[in-house]
Amino acid sequence: MSSNPVGIGILGFGGFAMFAAQQFAQVPGAALRYIAGTHREASLACADRFGLADVQRADVLFAMPDVHLAYIATPPFLHYEQARAALRAGKHVIVEKPLAVTMEQADEIVALARDTRRLLVTNLMQRYNPLFSQIKALVDSKLLGDVLRGTFENYACDEGLGPDHWFWDRAKSGGIFIEHGVHFFDLFAGWLGVGAVESAGRVLRPGSGIEEQVYCTARYGDVPVTFYHGFTQAGRMDRQELRLLFERGDVTLREWIPTQAVVRTAVDEGATRALASIFPGARIDVESLYAPSERVLRARHKTYEAYQRITLTSVPATKMTVYGDLLRAMLSDQLAFIAEPSHTRVITEDNGRESLRMSVRATQLAMSATPARILA
Repeated sequence: MSSNPVGIGILGFGGFAMFAAQQFAQVPGAALRYIAGTHREASLACADRFGLADVQRADVLFAMPDVHLAYIATPPFLHYEQARAALRAGKHVIVEKPLAVTMEQADEIVALARDTRRLLVTNLMQRYNPLFSQIKALVDSKLLGDVLRGTFENYACDEGLGPDHWFWDRAKSGGIFIEHGVHFFDLFAGWLGVGAVESAGRVLRPGSGIEEQVYCTARYGDVPVTFYHGFTQAGRMDRQELRLLFERGDVTLREWIPTQAVVRTAVDEGATRALASIFPGARIDVESLYAPSERVLRARHKTYEAYQRITLTSVPATKMTVYGDLLRAMLSDQLAFIAEPSHTRVITEDNGRESLRMSVRATQLAMSATPARILA
């Protein structure tokens, strides 16, 4: 397998899997082979354009000798059984989020992957975003002091999620935190360390009783972070905002795949240059200049000097271009591990398990609380 392409079999071929397949096909060392588990005419027609044979059943796909890696892109309730079957058949596995819908399921297949020395990774591709590394560098540098608080607001669309869609069925999706929230629990863990959910709640849609909004507070070390996910918007109003508050400023990222960072802070010239090195090519606007008598600032019983208040705006990127880049980077990283198991990956099976752990806890706390209902 080190000299031959890694054959990929795709289980489920909906809209996202088709986009992912376009990216995977461009990765050196990968070869798309077959699809299975789809009955949509549009999916089958697209697979034909990719030149992929439809073997129909998962067990047939996993038995194909030229399939080395199974990419599982089916609804969440199928992930555990299909990943387990693929691992037992000796295949490496990349599974769409979440890894599973319960911790018992996740622990079983993680243990199986380790016992069989096979890759098992959840597609938490956000960590491959250059902005992820830049924010991590900002946090670690303490140029803006310590992180004090984080927020993530997800005003998501439900335009393609009809009342009978599996997304609303907790038995199939796991609920919003599990189906969707894992990405963002993992992002903050990458910046701030291991987290723990402290409280959570949910809002039911009047008339239907479906869970349309969830929210929780988690703590990463000493840093509280609040998360909100609401599937209530028209598609053209879908939007997200992520913010970290520091002692001496804040950083804001927008969209669920962030494409630009905006940093606001009061700093001296040395810190301004250091920020520019973290965000190369960024635009720096000076909002205020401080006279010598104004340069001493005090906050949190601390004193520091700042020569100017600035807004730094990183170089913008196109969302779909970044999306494709992340998928290609994720697969390249995992293929490097398949070729050489000593390779240190950006994401491993631990990311899928840890993000699910927090999602399960948030779900449990939300379910135990009295749900709010929006007045009709």
